[in-house]
Amino acid sequence: MKRRSASGHTHRRWRRVAHGIVTALATATGIVALSITGLAGPAGASAAAPSAAAVSEVATGYGHTCAIRVDGSLWCWGSNYLGELGDGGTTARTAPVRVGTATTWASIDAGTSYTCAIRVDGSLWCWGNNFRGQLGDGTTTNRTSPVRVGTATTWASVSAGDSHTCATRTDGTLWCWGFNRFAQLGIGSDPYYATAPVQVGTATTWAGVTTGYAHTCAVRTDGTLWCWGNATDGQLGLGDLTYRDTPTRVGTATTWTGVTAGYAYTCAVRAEGTLWCWGENGYGQLGVSGTHQVTPIQVGTTTTWSTVRASFDTACAVRTDGSLWCWGNNSTGQLGDGTTTHRSAPTRIGTATTWTRDFATGYHICGFQADDSLWCWGNNANGQLGDNTTTQRPAPGRVTLPA
Repeated sequence: MKRRSASGHTHRRWRRVAHGIVTALATATGIVALSITGLAGPAGASAAAPSAAAVSEVATGYGHTCAIRVDGSLWCWGSNYLGELGDGGTTARTAPVRVGTATTWASIDAGTSYTCAIRVDGSLWCWGNNFRGQLGDGTTTNRTSPVRVGTATTWASVSAGDSHTCATRTDGTLWCWGFNRFAQLGIGSDPYYATAPVQVGTATTWAGVTTGYAHTCAVRTDGTLWCWGNATDGQLGLGDLTYRDTPTRVGTATTWTGVTAGYAYTCAVRAEGTLWCWGENGYGQLGVSGTHQVTPIQVGTTTTWSTVRASFDTACAVRTDGSLWCWGNNSTGQLGDGTTTHRSAPTRIGTATTWTRDFATGYHICGFQADDSLWCWGNNANGQLGDNTTTQRPAPGRVTLPA
């Protein structure tokens, strides 16, 4: 899921899909033939790869991928059992298929088996699984094509989790809907689920939000960090295992610039370039060795981290030098290091120094380099790598869309 992030630019998430993510503002005609060339490392590969149409946003769910091209068109591929591709059907696609004809898509995030996206007019649209009302259209009916969420035209960012969704508006308000069994909506323990957006408190200073499996975190404009929902693995960072039913401040720091929620853990960066994680650590997804952590723990001593994304049990982050690093669960080769060995410390992917802030993690990972080329790797059981196969890839492969 580009279970995208909480400060300026969205991308999730599940065992699951959290699309998360360090920036929370999130966030392509016919079926597109797409070729991927597997590489041990993507550095310098752009010269050898075919020319590609530029893509501006990418989001990964459990088994599907969606991307917005620079022309504002939307494309999805992979699993489609519940309509998560938005192409009007439920047939899986091993190559990208365009979603409608609109050329006004601006940002996107993917949940476990659903997708949400914002258009340039500020309207919000969701599609796919709606069992717990996570599409926000007032029903629990699955949708195979985008359905509008209310009538508001002021949506600024969206984060799609496993069964709940949260989004910010341009007025700084925060809204959540979907499953609320663990109070992940931040509005108390009732209702059990909400089928339409409900405002979280009255604050008008929310900068971005990220949704995990059953917890949520968000950053405010003053640099404070807040979390709520399930805390059974310490994923709220509040020093205990007690869930919170409304936003609760994490520590006293006022330098948080972005946060991303995985399945049952959370990672975030601060203004000074440090990286912090907390929660479940069974696969080393906190970037440190040991058991779960109930408060933020710094990952190494590096002070050049710029963006982090978490989903399921895998996290990745980009440094200011443009290098990409991943850690945690590597069962499907999603760490991109050519192996399936789990890593409890950030492991560099190739030698490229051109990775951008636009990337999404999960059991498969997709990311952009500075030349607007898109690369994907990891699990491909549902064709989510978009290369017309279902072959797993343990290293980045170039995704080439037609010009």
